[in-house]
Amino acid sequence: MENNNEDEPQNINDENIDNNGSQDEEVVVGGIEKAQCPTRWNSKKLLLDCPTRWNSTYLMLAAALEFKEVFPRYQERDSGYTYLPNSEDWEKAEIVCQFLEVFNEVTNIVSGSEYPTSNLFLTEIWRVKEILNDKLVDERPYIKAMARKMNEKFEKYWGECNLLMAIAGVLDPRYKMVLVEYCFSEIYPEGEATRNINSVREALYKIFKEYAANHTLTLSSNVVPSTAQDTQHCVSSSSNNSSSFGRSVASGKSRFESFVKRVDTIQPVKSDLDVYLEEGVYICGDGANDNFDALEWWKVNNLKFRILSKMAGDILSIPITTVASESAFSAGGRVIDPYRSSLATDTVQVLMCGADWARNLRGIKKSLNDPVEV
Repeated sequence: MENNNEDEPQNINDENIDNNGSQDEEVVVGGIEKAQCPTRWNSKKLLLDCPTRWNSTYLMLAAALEFKEVFPRYQERDSGYTYLPNSEDWEKAEIVCQFLEVFNEVTNIVSGSEYPTSNLFLTEIWRVKEILNDKLVDERPYIKAMARKMNEKFEKYWGECNLLMAIAGVLDPRYKMVLVEYCFSEIYPEGEATRNINSVREALYKIFKEYAANHTLTLSSNVVPSTAQDTQHCVSSSSNNSSSFGRSVASGKSRFESFVKRVDTIQPVKSDLDVYLEEGVYICGDGANDNFDALEWWKVNNLKFRILSKMAGDILSIPITTVASESAFSAGGRVIDPYRSSLATDTVQVLMCGADWARNLRGIKKSLNDPVEV
C-alpha cells in the first residue's frame, strides 16, 4: 500500500526508509532495538515496509506500535533523530493497523494448506467487502482515501461472480445456498445479485448431473444380466459336479444381489442435491465452528449422499490460491518464470501433493514466509 496521503502517519514509515546522515536505516533501527526494555521486547524487531504490499504495511505498523514507548528513549540517545512520531501519528497508526488487520487475517486464512479453503472463499470476500463499504464513508479522510483505492481493486478483480468458489461455499453444510443468497445481496446490486444467485444454482445442478450420469454409467457397467448369470451358474453346476442336478441354478442370494444392482441404477425422484439443499444447515457445537472440516463431514455422510459426496470431495479439494500469503494482496506484478510455466499439469500436481505429504509424514508444519526484517 502506498502512503501518499499527507494525513497518514508518515513519520512511522520514515523510520524504516530514511537513509540520510544519522537517520541511516540500520543505525536508527538498531538504535531503537538497543533502547528497548530487554524484559519486554527481547525478541521484537522493526520490520521493513514494502510499498506494493498491504500486508507489509500492516506488519510494519504493528511492529512500530510495539515500540511506541521506545521511540522517545531513542531520541534522548540520538540528537539527530528528528522523526519522532507524535500522538496524532500514533493514533493514525493504530486506526490504519486495525483496518489492515482484517486483510492480513483473510490472507492467512485463504493461504492455508492443511485444511479446505475453497468453501471459505465467499465468507472472506464478503468480509472484505463489508469493511470496505464501512470505511468508504469513514469520517477520517486518510481512511476514506485508502478504502477508495482498495475498493477499486476489489471491484476490478471480484466484480464477476466466481461460480466454482461460490459452489464450494454451497457444499459447506454450514452454509448451503443461504450463504450465496446473503453474500451476493451484500456484494452486488439487487438485479445483479439475483442473476448471479440463479447462475450459481444452475451451474451447481449442471455439475451434479454430470456426476450423476457418471455414477449411473459406472453402476450399469458392473451389472451382469440375470439370464447370463443364470446360464453361468448352470454351466458351472453341471460341469463341476454331476450330483448337483436338481440344485437351484442360481442361489437366492446371488439373484437378489443382481436385482439390487439393477434397481440401484434407477434414479430416485429426489436427487442427493435436492435432499441436501432442502435440509437445514449444519449447526456446529460451541467452539467447534473454527475447527470444522467440510471434507471430513462429507466423508462421514458418504453413504447418505453417494453422488454429491464425490462431487464435494473434488471441489472442496481445490485451494483458493497457490501464491505465497504475503503476495495475496500485493499490488505488484506477478510473473511466472519460464521453468514453472513449462511444467506439465501432472508434474505440478505431484510437486504440490508430494511436498504436503512429506511434511505430514514427518509431522512438519508448513511455515509462512517470515516478514522481511531490517
